[in-house]
Amino acid sequence: MPTSAATSAYQAAQKLFDSVSSGGNQSSSGSVASAGGSFQDFLAQNVQDLTQSGRNVEAQTSAAIQGKGDMIDVVTAIAETEVALQSMVALRDKVISSYEEIMRMPI
Repeated sequence: MPTSAATSAYQAAQKLFDSVSSGGNQSSSGSVASAGGSFQDFLAQNVQDLTQSGRNVEAQTSAAIQGKGDMIDVVTAIAETEVALQSMVALRDKVISSYEEIMRMPI
């Protein structure tokens, strides 16, 4: 079971990385409305996944404290949440960097 949680955490991080990487290389010929909606949905889904991952850590920790859970499950849940949080921080940094680059452009 811990292996599948670690695998799913890795796959989620890879999916986020691929989405961010491919998003930066797309041309600007697409419609703004469709791009805005998909980015908003992307962010909302990632925040929701991060929140769910945090709740999973709390549940695993509580179960371990009560003697009903395994420490391997707790460590795996913490690692999964850490990967999700690092992905969100990387996304935030990329957005801030892009904004700063746009602000440096001459009018």
